[in-house]
Amino acid sequence: MDKATKNAVVAKYARQEGDTGSPEVQVALLTSRIQELTAHLRSNPHDNSTRRGLMAMVNRRKKLLAYLVRENREKYLSLTSELEIRRK
Repeated sequence: MDKATKNAVVAKYARQEGDTGSPEVQVALLTSRIQELTAHLRSNPHDNSTRRGLMAMVNRRKKLLAYLVRENREKYLSLTSELEIRRK
């Protein structure tokens, strides 16, 4: 992910100016990175180190979404529909 794409994602999902640590921003960044790695693995199916990193990112996103559903269900629903993430 290049810097411009990352800044655009952060600006779109940030709660306030300069917010990079909120769960919404973290989930959005992980989702874009997961999509990139998924495309990479389609053309390189034997790249197991990348697959391991991808699974770690998916698990981290899953934990952040579980936190978000506990804290703010409405924000969770809107975020998952925007990012097209399957819900539980």
